[in-house]
Amino acid sequence: MLAIAALSGAAWYTRNSRWLTHARIQNPADAPATMNDEGDGPQGDFFPSSAQVYGHQKIPSKFFMESDSCQRCHADIYKQWQSSAHHFSSFNNQWYRKSIEYMQDRVGTKPSKWCGGCHDPAVLYSGLMDTPIKQIVHRPEAQAGLGCMMCHSIANVKSTMGQGDFYLEYPKLHELAASKNPFVRTVHDFLVKLNPEPHRRVFLKPFMRDQTPEFCSSCHKVHLDVPVNHYRWIRGFNEYDNWQASGVSGQGARSFYYPKASQQCADCHMPLAHSNDFGNMNGFVHSHRFPGANTAVPTANEDADQLKLTENFLKNGILSVDIFAISPEAVQANAVATPQSDIQTTFAVGEEAETKIASATTEASPISAPLDRVQPVLRRGDTVRVDVVVRTKKIGHFFPGGTVDAYDTWLELKATDDKGQTIFWSGMVEDNGKGPVEPGAHFYRSLQIDEHGNPINKRNAWSTRSVVYVRLIPPGAADTVHYRMHIPENAGNKITLHARLCYRKFAWWNTQFAFAGVPADLNHKYESGDTAVPGRADAKPDQGPGYDDRKYVFTGSLNGVSARQEKIPDVPVVAIAENEVTLSVGSHNGPALQPKIDLRPEDWQRWNDYGIGLLLQGDLKGAEVAFQRVTEIDPKNPDGWVNIGRAAVQEGDMDRARTVLQKAIELSPNLARAHYFYARVLRSDGNYDGTAGELREVLAQYPRDRVALNDYGRVMFLQRKYADAVKALNAVLAIDPEDLQAHYNLMLCYRGQGDEKQAEDHQARYLRFKADESAQTITGPYRQAHPEDNNERQAIHEHVSVPLPLKANMAKAAQTSTVHVPGIGHVGTGALTRPVERSSTVAAINSATRNSK
Repeated sequence: MLAIAALSGAAWYTRNSRWLTHARIQNPADAPATMNDEGDGPQGDFFPSSAQVYGHQKIPSKFFMESDSCQRCHADIYKQWQSSAHHFSSFNNQWYRKSIEYMQDRVGTKPSKWCGGCHDPAVLYSGLMDTPIKQIVHRPEAQAGLGCMMCHSIANVKSTMGQGDFYLEYPKLHELAASKNPFVRTVHDFLVKLNPEPHRRVFLKPFMRDQTPEFCSSCHKVHLDVPVNHYRWIRGFNEYDNWQASGVSGQGARSFYYPKASQQCADCHMPLAHSNDFGNMNGFVHSHRFPGANTAVPTANEDADQLKLTENFLKNGILSVDIFAISPEAVQANAVATPQSDIQTTFAVGEEAETKIASATTEASPISAPLDRVQPVLRRGDTVRVDVVVRTKKIGHFFPGGTVDAYDTWLELKATDDKGQTIFWSGMVEDNGKGPVEPGAHFYRSLQIDEHGNPINKRNAWSTRSVVYVRLIPPGAADTVHYRMHIPENAGNKITLHARLCYRKFAWWNTQFAFAGVPADLNHKYESGDTAVPGRADAKPDQGPGYDDRKYVFTGSLNGVSARQEKIPDVPVVAIAENEVTLSVGSHNGPALQPKIDLRPEDWQRWNDYGIGLLLQGDLKGAEVAFQRVTEIDPKNPDGWVNIGRAAVQEGDMDRARTVLQKAIELSPNLARAHYFYARVLRSDGNYDGTAGELREVLAQYPRDRVALNDYGRVMFLQRKYADAVKALNAVLAIDPEDLQAHYNLMLCYRGQGDEKQAEDHQARYLRFKADESAQTITGPYRQAHPEDNNERQAIHEHVSVPLPLKANMAKAAQTSTVHVPGIGHVGTGALTRPVERSSTVAAINSATRNSK
């Protein structure tokens, strides 16, 4: 009996262990050299999506449309899914629908399959996507979205390179569950309840729970290339890499903060919900509402519950806003554009690569902070700089995430006095809060332009040729925003500053376009059914694969739009975080604003966040002063010393960096981020052995920190230890096969070893992913024509108020009050008009207070 029991146990262990390790997500040894090597290649039915189906077969569309068969056992999950963004991923979502209709009209149906691999399973995998979607948009297949079978039929995820890089399988078992014969369904359900293991093994692979982020990366990370954009490789949105490299994942050594416990996608986006469904764990299931940031779809669907859930999710302390500091008016730092990434990308690059920071040639401003502590008195007639800090707290990827060219996300600062006057307003929304955001606001987005300098505002990333700027906040980091505010002579005795971090999905312009956008000149209309894709002789001169010069109006028909009602929805503006401070105002003859600080133990993170925001924009002197305050609050807190070291390393002051980083290591000998930056100091000394030792200390704790691995590989290369270098750099590619620096250094290593074949392979990939610096020339005319966007492009910049209407009883006083603008003289504030009617005076004010590079 013991032998039988032992054999049974061994058999179970062998079977179960093989199952648990089955189809683990593992990156290939190298990335494809071209997009043609991805998925099934140009001859594949689903290309340029990377998705594949076992057996190279198509899958009947009904397989993806029978989610209702799942609700017999999973009623709560089915109900949750009904409202989710996954359910409305396809042509039942008007924003997505219009983007694909526009894409197919412009470049044909085949490139749109790049989108279909993750958005339109019932259409793509059945072969229907060869038909222009306008012809079949109201068919059930086009309205199905991502049903249960889409995610749960993924049998293997081939990499973390994204855009549907997975294998689907068509399980015959499903035909029993979805049978129209009630007897067959009953037998199926009985057998599943009797022994759920076969069902679980088909529809819940181990990687879905054990490698959730890698599983999600298959659709939440993308790149474009020639078959899609007729241009070259470009990184699109990317939720996975910055999560993986951050402290949130537990894999990033260099983060400003280490959370108490690591988190992954499902912790936030699939929280536990009470349920008695089959398969529940102790009365809970993971919510399939997938709470996130899509407020547009539930608004169009008039789904109040999903909208409320989404708004609550956004307001649940994931970010904070702090009106932190004020200082006298000062000369702005010399204009320095935010550095462009080495890799070709429309997205931000965070801790997954060595950060490039612009260094401003300016001294630290004398500030009064924190404002709610020191309560400085403002003086009428003065102009001051107000600094507001936005910090990411409970978010594991960049803020905002996703398709960051398509949202309105901005910081609003409004100042009102006790007379009821609005004396400053940046980030105002026109049409009583329902229209476009004023262009001078501080935005968080990726501003992309096409070949002719037109903004990418139609979800047409395939036309992107250059990026004007990208501003996103990494997880566990901060952004410090500067405002130049004038205190008018007629201001009251109190001024209340109110800051709001505002979010609207989708952008106002894109919503109007998605529902009613048509070319202004209908003679230039481009219909896929009767004209060819661009590139043919009959293509119109005002449009091509990389540009669309037509003007659009929002007067198109609303008949049959994918929404509850045939109207353009009023998508709400959500205040994700807010802060308010009230300050006193004194006479213009009173004492000038003097710096004053208040250092309290509970405020150390506020000073640290202020410094992080300054550091990331290149105000290294200001950042160092802020971090110095952290050390004054608590000299035993190593974070202040490490961050001073970061700033000193960036500035090139290695002696200063050495001193403070040694102090940090004395306080916390195992603090990985301190060892990493100390390695940078030793490397500048040429002490490669010491550098390697410090990096080994980092990698012992964080073996998947890509930058530490890349640095270690580089040091090994410099020491001509090519085998060790190759090993480290291949470890980088195991994390991300598209890592630019790893390919570059591997190219050098293999040349050092005399292996030209391997060197050429990595050179080809390096050149595939490397940024096209010449594309920045396209931004020149655009920036000249859009000074507000050019201002945003600068690493350090300030924002001024929109022109403000004044109350009638204040008009006389307003006409005599003045604003001093350097280079212009004195301008009466009574000249200010509505933002949509900016006068030449206001334009002069704006050009004087914004950089023009």
